[in-house]
Amino acid sequence: MTGGEIAGLIAAIAFLILVIALVFLLRRITKVMTEIQTTVNEATRSVTVVTGDVDTLSKEVEGLLTKANVLLDDVNGKVANLDPVFQAAGDLGASVSDLNEASHNLVDKIGNAGATTAKASALTRVGASALRFYRKRRQHKATDTENTQQGSDL
Repeated sequence: MTGGEIAGLIAAIAFLILVIALVFLLRRITKVMTEIQTTVNEATRSVTVVTGDVDTLSKEVEGLLTKANVLLDDVNGKVANLDPVFQAAGDLGASVSDLNEASHNLVDKIGNAGATTAKASALTRVGASALRFYRKRRQHKATDTENTQQGSDL
């Protein structure tokens, strides 16, 4: 063998080693690419499922919000209907307070004017009776209110 033949043989062996290495490298790359393709396909299926679930969920949330808006409108209408009731209760309380003050003033005037006469005595008894009646009525209403509140709490 001559030097050229030995050099040619070395070059051929080097080329063979290079080809074998490239074959192994390409096989590994093919395997990795197959795994990547499988992963991408699974991800695509998962995204499709999640998108369908999100669409369904968004439709249900929209329906729920619509029902909540209708309920809120209904509650607002009922609260608006109750405003006159509370106004009337406030006016009644003011009237009762005025009556109470007038009764106290009448009793004080009669008591200060001299309760020795029968007329003054009779007026004092009327005023005191009115005051007792008012206090009993207020106590009765307070009891009714408490019972109503306890009934609504149940």
